[in-house]
Amino acid sequence: MTYITHRAAPLLALAFCLAASPAHADEADSTIIVTAPAATDAAEDRAARTPGGADVVSHRDYADKSIVSLRDTLAFSPGVYLQPRYGQEVRISIRGSGLSRGYHMRGLTLLQDGVPINLADDNGDFQELEPIFFDHLEVYRGANALRFGSGTLGGAINGVTPTGRTAQGLYLRGDVGSFAMARGLVSAGVAGDAVDAWGAISADTSDGDRDHAKRRSLRFHANAGLTLGDRVSTRFYASFNSIDQQLPGALTYDQALSTPKMANAASVTGDQQRDIDSLRLQNRTVVDLGAAKLEVGGFVNAKSLVHPIFQLIDQKSTDVGGFARLDYAAGPVEVTLGGEIRHGDMRARQFVNAGGRRGALTFDADQQARTASLYGELRVRPVARLSLIAGGVYADGWRQRRVNFSATPATDGRIGFDAFSPKFGLLYEPSENIQIFANYSRSAEFPGFGEVFQTIGVPPTSALVADIRPQRAWTAEVGTRGAIGIAHWDLALYRSTLTGEMLQYTVNSSVPAATFNADRTRHQGVEAGLDLDLAPWLRLRQTYIYSDFRFRGDRQFGDNRLPVVPRHVYRAEARIGTDALHIAPNLEWVPQGPFADYGNQRRTPGYALIGVTGGARIADGIDAFVDVRNITGKKAIGDISAVTAATDASAIYYPVERRAVSAGLRARF
Repeated sequence: MTYITHRAAPLLALAFCLAASPAHADEADSTIIVTAPAATDAAEDRAARTPGGADVVSHRDYADKSIVSLRDTLAFSPGVYLQPRYGQEVRISIRGSGLSRGYHMRGLTLLQDGVPINLADDNGDFQELEPIFFDHLEVYRGANALRFGSGTLGGAINGVTPTGRTAQGLYLRGDVGSFAMARGLVSAGVAGDAVDAWGAISADTSDGDRDHAKRRSLRFHANAGLTLGDRVSTRFYASFNSIDQQLPGALTYDQALSTPKMANAASVTGDQQRDIDSLRLQNRTVVDLGAAKLEVGGFVNAKSLVHPIFQLIDQKSTDVGGFARLDYAAGPVEVTLGGEIRHGDMRARQFVNAGGRRGALTFDADQQARTASLYGELRVRPVARLSLIAGGVYADGWRQRRVNFSATPATDGRIGFDAFSPKFGLLYEPSENIQIFANYSRSAEFPGFGEVFQTIGVPPTSALVADIRPQRAWTAEVGTRGAIGIAHWDLALYRSTLTGEMLQYTVNSSVPAATFNADRTRHQGVEAGLDLDLAPWLRLRQTYIYSDFRFRGDRQFGDNRLPVVPRHVYRAEARIGTDALHIAPNLEWVPQGPFADYGNQRRTPGYALIGVTGGARIADGIDAFVDVRNITGKKAIGDISAVTAATDASAIYYPVERRAVSAGLRARF
């Protein structure tokens, strides 16, 4: 496959957006990418029937944000912890998933239109989920993500794009802002009696708020639907991403708090980057069987990663897969049965990093992975307001590697895993607008290539870590959601008892491998959201996350707290005004920072970040918006790459976003 990067496209797309001359729209939110609420309503209904933490985030909730990453869309999703590192790179964690992973993502299933974008070894790059395209995002925390076949600790996030039926007409958006940021979006949807189609192209460029943090991207998403008679419909999807991101790297404690603009010296010398080109093609076909509905489909993902870091990593992968899901409902009984399989082939090579260019070949291997799952859920309503739920997911998989060349000793190998994760729950509705839920479930997370094949010893030897095992957890959850008067709430309390949690370490003479299974750990916390509609012109949104993650009687670390995620995170936003003119000051408050190491020797300071967004209708069909971040220019540490014992020289800290201002226009006609 040939991958092409269009470096001038961001500016061209932005110019087109700003130069276009839109016509009219009848509703204030019609200048947001989607006009029809049907898809969001159906998603909210599914979330409301889940006996645990689940919510739906509409595009309207973040319309005034300059949308860089998932943090800008999910900041007010209860229980979702997000911290930016640089550019579109963020830490995303739910219930401590992927807690010690200081790069990429682990412990979550990410999907687009119901199809996973994780690679076959379950790792992935969340930058390929471009939220500016989405109609809405579905967030299912923990085992509540069973409907997506997910059995991970964190759960699943599904981004849903518009269709030609939900987003007819032409939509344009353009943003400009600090650090030479410019972004443009053009989308269009058309629909006939039996056929509809939607497509969008987005491009952006930015110098970044740190040295050596430039980024640029070009993305294209499209889908076309066809109705085949009264009972069958099918939809084809295509997505292309070309993403270039310079990496500024992590800083020491003092550097992050005093000179957050600077880049790590090694990142500059090695011109460290992460450049991704990917193409996804998928199909989903729905058959209406009366009391039952059958969904089947398949997908192919082709991806190229060029990633100069300590060495230049060059990976080309192709993943293929299929899925099926049957939903049946008759009276008080509902049944869901489904399955999925993913198989991936990867050519993995490494070169000496010669200033960001390929030097001598140091490693060449063919890697394969497979992950498959079967899942089912039974829901029974013995009385009108009570639902009892039982289900489970069985997953198995394997990882293997054949080394073609290695400058240092390296090992071929294959390792397999399997696990069954049951779930039991209940959902009680004492009134029409109030729900109380509880569930008890198991989760299992399989190691990926990065955990199975690790660097061992000094000098390093790339070896199969045969004793690495899946991370497993039992989770108990209780909570409530609903609405009374001006208040809308979502509250969940959970406690997860983990065995074999995969924790990341920095390899050195005393730490021979990057990932180990801990013995016993515990994650427990509170996920809360409270919205108050105080007046027709005043709405207050709030989320609060309490996280208590710790070892349990560990031989080395005792009952120490696990690093990275702070105990308390509070976010609030007050929207003042109407659709015609409004302003929304916002706050992120971390009273006390988390520990940076497993030894609990260094803790980061707390902070408060203040921002504001606003919007105004300047003509029929045209809206303007503004987004100001970190108004006070606060210097603080946002994210951490955990280590065993932090020192003054440990370059493991990522500063929070610097002060930035952006503004733009949205239009539909």
